[in-house]
Amino acid sequence: MNINKTKGRLLFGGIAGTLGILMVFLSGCRSPQTTEAAPTPAVATVTPQTTPLPTATPAPPTPTSEPLAALVNGEGISLASYQAEYARYQSARQLLDGEPAPKEEAASQALSELITQVLLAQAAQEQGYAPDEAAVEARLEEMRTAQGDTWADWLEANAYTEATLRNDLRRQIAAAWMRDRIIAAVPETMLQVHARQILLYNLDEAQDVYASLQRGTDFATLAAQYDPVSRGDLGWFPRGYLFIPAVEEAAFALQPGEYSDIIESDLGYHIVQVIERQEERVLSTDARLVLQAQALHSWIETQEAQSQIEILVPAAAP
Repeated sequence: MNINKTKGRLLFGGIAGTLGILMVFLSGCRSPQTTEAAPTPAVATVTPQTTPLPTATPAPPTPTSEPLAALVNGEGISLASYQAEYARYQSARQLLDGEPAPKEEAASQALSELITQVLLAQAAQEQGYAPDEAAVEARLEEMRTAQGDTWADWLEANAYTEATLRNDLRRQIAAAWMRDRIIAAVPETMLQVHARQILLYNLDEAQDVYASLQRGTDFATLAAQYDPVSRGDLGWFPRGYLFIPAVEEAAFALQPGEYSDIIESDLGYHIVQVIERQEERVLSTDARLVLQAQALHSWIETQEAQSQIEILVPAAAP
């Protein structure tokens, strides 16, 4: 068995798995590299995290109102913001995968990103934070300079005016401020255990190994026998880090030297032994990123559940 591959699947994703959640919102606006237009607007009311569906008859905006893609607690997300976010998402997918994403996926991701930004910015405002106008203007000037003579064309292509773009930049800065407060609240130290496991792939063999342990066979010796590379070592980890909750739960219920019963998972059959426990151990960079990602995700889910969110664009263009 390849223990490195197995351990990687057992642990909670690692640094690479958390980067998408921890991406900086204030990434600026880049010229879209896809010719695909964002879905056209229609009206549909949905609960948070529900894929929006188009209605049969779109409701046009009033002559004096700005076209909106969504309302979050009464605050509008402009259609221009949505179209620009949609284009950026497709541009990124084109770069990564060599082709754009399906329209429904791109629409959902673009709206999800913008709704999250609004929720974070609203929370920042509730805590008394307001973006520095000088910073907003400096960022706008950077973008204007980067586009040069094509600035007006870029604004038109992204369905922006300088005023609407300035509003988006304010929201992004406020969202980044709130995001940073949420992830900074994750402590640098916490209770952790150092554990190892014996992972087997059929129940009969797992029962034989468990019986051997009961007869007094050394756990480390058996672990090395079934995993000569890492000897089953899972390293140090806090609660919430392992991909398999039952394995983690068992590890934290044990004292050093003790081992668990047989634990069944999608990977196979685990027997876990705790080697050491430490109440206030410094988190590894990877573990802290994972816990920060979880904290942010949990915060967003809670805010969505408590918020009034109305989607005004269809899931995908016809």
